[in-house]
Amino acid sequence: MIDLHTHTTASDGRCSPAELVRRAAVAGVTVLSVTDHDTVAAHPAARAACQAAGIEFVPGIEITASRDGADVHVLGYFLDPESPDLLAFLAEQRRRRIDRAREMIARLAALGIPLDADAILEPGMQEGTSVGRPWLARALVAGGHAATTTDAFDRWLSRGRPAFLPRAAARPEEVCARVHAAGGLAAIAHPALVARDEWIEEFSAAGLDALEAYHVDHDAATTARYVSAARRLGLSVTGGSDYHGDDAHGPSAPGSVSLPADEYQLLVGRRATIRATASGAATSS
Repeated sequence: MIDLHTHTTASDGRCSPAELVRRAAVAGVTVLSVTDHDTVAAHPAARAACQAAGIEFVPGIEITASRDGADVHVLGYFLDPESPDLLAFLAEQRRRRIDRAREMIARLAALGIPLDADAILEPGMQEGTSVGRPWLARALVAGGHAATTTDAFDRWLSRGRPAFLPRAAARPEEVCARVHAAGGLAAIAHPALVARDEWIEEFSAAGLDALEAYHVDHDAATTARYVSAARRLGLSVTGGSDYHGDDAHGPSAPGSVSLPADEYQLLVGRRATIRATASGAATSS
């Protein structure tokens, strides 16, 4: 099994890096990428746990971009998690997340739902930890304001709901460029959830490398559609479970959605080709 989309407690997942890898190993995952939102803080622990478990570790990330008010999540693979420019960019992304979360908590307070902002956001003050709306959803459940985190999103936190605040984020083209500068490949995550397929060709022209065709929210027909789109545009294909370990993201488990091995080899081959080309350009000048 090849799972290139998972999350840990460094962002909005419920498992520590070690626990995520343990669950992945039990499920039979052989290649794993940790793709936390706007942070690579879990990489050292996840890499060590994967090495101990005999799992191939792929450095990954999921960076939130925005276009026309819509979130576009860009997955990065095989990148350098110690790139100074990338780390500075991610730090700004996380600062914006904290600001957004505070404003959403203020909106909830105005609606008669007081939450302790400092207690909720305190973990986000730790180096590299990335705040997400699921943190607010869990606080709403704990305070008796929602039955489940899914209910919290449906009632308060999703787009169009009373406490929702649009995101301030970089454009997808900039995020792809940031991933490339850190030596990685850039993919659009779960494109069916973005629901703007007309943008994909533009992103491809701007340097996009892959589409996430295999995802827990993609049925067989949807997967086939994005595989076909990737072939037409000369893009690679990626995929994974998007495992978070909570009810808001579906009843998935690590490896419950697996990228076919031949597609993974094509992705690895694309990375090798790009690096060889870059190396050749660097030595020919």
